[in-house]
Formats: sequence, structure tokens, C-alpha cells
Amino acid sequence: MNVMNRPGESANRSLEDMMLAAVEGDRLALARMLTMVERGGDSSAEVARVSYRSKQRGQTVGITGAPGAGKSTLVEKLISVAREGGKSQVAVIAVDPTSPFSGGAILGDRIRMQSHAGDKGVFIRSMASRGHLGGLSIAVPEAMRLLEAAGMDPVIVETVGVGQVEIEVASATDTTVVVLNPGWGDAIQANKAGILEIADILVVNKADRPGAKDAVRDLQQMLDMAFSLGIHPRAMTKSTGASQEMWRPPVLETVASTGEGIPELWSAVENHRVYLEESGEGTLRRRKRAERSIALVLEAEMAKQLERIRSGHMYVSLVDATESGHSDPYEAAEKLMREADSGR
Repeated sequence: MNVMNRPGESANRSLEDMMLAAVEGDRLALARMLTMVERGGDSSAEVARVSYRSKQRGQTVGITGAPGAGKSTLVEKLISVAREGGKSQVAVIAVDPTSPFSGGAILGDRIRMQSHAGDKGVFIRSMASRGHLGGLSIAVPEAMRLLEAAGMDPVIVETVGVGQVEIEVASATDTTVVVLNPGWGDAIQANKAGILEIADILVVNKADRPGAKDAVRDLQQMLDMAFSLGIHPRAMTKSTGASQEMWRPPVLETVASTGEGIPELWSAVENHRVYLEESGEGTLRRRKRAERSIALVLEAEMAKQLERIRSGHMYVSLVDATESGHSDPYEAAEKLMREADSGR
């Protein structure tokens, strides 16, 4: 049966079968469902009805930072450490820049992770940014949830690292790792960009280069100041655990090309997972992600409704009336809203 051509209850039953197959290790079924998520619309909604009702949960880890910071190499090494540490199913979503020709992902990150191609316990998927500001497409949170439902733990998301992507990753994952390099730039400007605010773990990669110790020192000093003044978001978070201390982002040094510091990074990721569970902050973050997911879908649906309104004859006539001085934007918008409400 072709689920794409059979919407409704039959399709849902088929998707449940596909999910069961994915949980049992059927990578083709999982890839097919991810393709449905990327297509958006009804296809994505059908998958969401299955994946969001699953009780399976895994840790989601966002790896972000400026282009050229060595994120892909770091993720490649992190996969190896996680697998050696006993993780049976590791998934990676590499959010690649969108190809200007095909509209698909350029696949650069997946090419750099080919060392894991023969490992059945590793699933790597490249997803196109689709021109979305910051590179984190609306499909990524739904893809993360699908991978969790299929039993993947952890689910690692590596981003393009431009624009507002850092903020989006922070709102979409349990643990956010920000990767920097020696000579990463003016500390004040980096703080304005929100790097310290979103990071659960800070990594100075390529630490074998000159300036690494200076970068670590600068980051530690910035954290000291933010926590002492109580202005860091982590310092302002009240834990639900009576004796739980606040989480202060550790600053780690790595040389991803050689694997140096990667075990320590994975240990920090695991420690943060424990903190989230014991402090109750993990539950709060999942709730915020649920709110964000609903908001994203709601915004998309409202955008569709707005497009329908703008393509109608009434909209055109009100534009003419406003331009000629017989109406104004507020009156026009009010009339259009009333018309939309009456058409429901």
C-alpha cells in the first residue's frame, strides 16, 4: 500500500507499521518517514500523529557554532565515543545549506562522516536548510521527535551555524554545545550574539593552535561575571530539586582531528543529561519545545490563511480603497478579519 496516496485511517495504520519496523531497525522505513517530514503539509502531520504519541525519549544534543569551527569532525569523533560507551542507536541530523540548484541539502557533513557508514548502530541524515534564516528548518524538530520515537539515543543535530541558528538549536534540543576556535573574536560581541546564553557546554576546538588558552580564559571570565551578577539565564533558572546546584557551562578544549578531549566532551554531555533529569529542568525544556512545536505549526497554518486572504477579490479592492484614500490599513485589516471569521 502506498501511504502517500492513502490519507486518513488506513495511512495512519500503515505509518504505525512503519514506525514498528523503524524501531526494529528498518532504516528504509525510517528514511521514508523522514522524507515525509521534510515534505511538510499533510505528510508531516501524518508522521507527527505517530511519533509524538510515542513514549520513547532520547537525549537530543545540538552542536552549533561558526562555519569552519570543526563541528562535523567533532561530531564524527563524538559518535565513536558514544558507541564505545554503550550507545546502541545514535542518530545525526546534519542541517546543510540548501543547494541553489536542487533545493536539497549539499550533503557536505554526511560525506565527512562516512567512517560510520558501515555501522548499523549509526543513522545519519542530511536535511536542507531550505533558505530558512539560520539554517534550522521547521522540519528538524519533527525529525528529531521521529528519531527519538524510533529508539535513537542520542539524537545529535549539527547546524550550519549562521544567523539565528544558535537560538533555534537551544530551543529544540536538551543539550546545546557551542563550538568556538582560538581567536574567536571580540568577547563582548560574542556575548551580544548570545553565545554564552544558549550554551550548556562551551568547546574551544582546534585547541592545539595558538590562542586556545586565551579563548578558554576569556570564556571563563565572561561566565564568572555573568554568574556573579546573576544575569546569566542558567543562574536565573530555579531548579525543582531542593539540593540541586545550578548548571554552569563547562569550558572544554578539544582537537577534533585527533580525538583529543572528545571523551571529556561526551562525559560533559552525559553529566548534563543527569542534571536535567535530577533537577527537573529537562521536563521544563520538553514542555517549552512542545509549546514551540505547536506555535510553529500554528504560524504555518496562519500563513496559509493569510495567503488565501491576500489572493481574494476583497483584499484587492481594499488595497485600491486604501491607496485612493477611501480606507486605511487598520479598517481594511478589520474587514478582512471579519470576512475570514464569517467564512469559517
